[in-house]
Amino acid sequence: MGTYARLSSPEGPVWVRALDRALVARSASELYDKVRSDTVVAGAPVVGDLLAPAEPTKIVCVGLNYLHHAREMNKAVPDEPLLFLKPPSSLLPPGGVIELPPSSNLVHHEGELAVVMGARARKMDPTDALACVLGVTCLNDVTARDIQRREGRYTRGKGFDTFAPCGPLLWTGVDPHALHVSTHVNGALRQESETSDMIFSVSEVLSFVSHIMTLEPGDIVTTGTPSGVGPLVDGDEVIVTLRHPDRAPLELTNRVRAAS
Repeated sequence: MGTYARLSSPEGPVWVRALDRALVARSASELYDKVRSDTVVAGAPVVGDLLAPAEPTKIVCVGLNYLHHAREMNKAVPDEPLLFLKPPSSLLPPGGVIELPPSSNLVHHEGELAVVMGARARKMDPTDALACVLGVTCLNDVTARDIQRREGRYTRGKGFDTFAPCGPLLWTGVDPHALHVSTHVNGALRQESETSDMIFSVSEVLSFVSHIMTLEPGDIVTTGTPSGVGPLVDGDEVIVTLRHPDRAPLELTNRVRAAS
């Protein structure tokens, strides 16, 4: 079990040990191999800015994966995972600014558990799905709700630049079904749930996705949001938190501002 960060460096993004920022790997697949073989040998400390802890070719999202969220959205509980994609260009590092687009008057937060892949995965059985996971982190599936409702589609409402804040760090070696996720806006609790309350477990989601599209190292699969989604306005501070009994919490913090 470890905690890792992805940092900028003069040679490009690198993975470091979060405790001391010692260089560990230069890609998600390299870090995965070292963690799986238990041969992580840290190198020299790195000085650089914190990046999102993923290198996605795609961000695969699951809608309506908590019962109470389906009810608050007045949607039927799906019979199978409801998938959509966010573009990699929507990825935002921890501490980055969520920009409210002029074309929307109602932007919502959606705090989630996100899974980062470490190995190429295709047509996995649910019992084997977690073996290809590098680790877990926080993600905020920011959504222009008025656009989503008006269009009945997800791409534009969820695809704006800055609409996928992710981080701050990556946990390896934890059971994604045994975590607590919450969202606070300006210090007020908006969302919270145990990840065990998902309609479709992380293992089931990963297996389902892998039978549709090949998952590559660094890809993100984000697993749905609990009930309590709500608006973000200019000046807000939004924090998505993951908790595990044996770890210090992961807190993804981002400010919100109206786009100029």
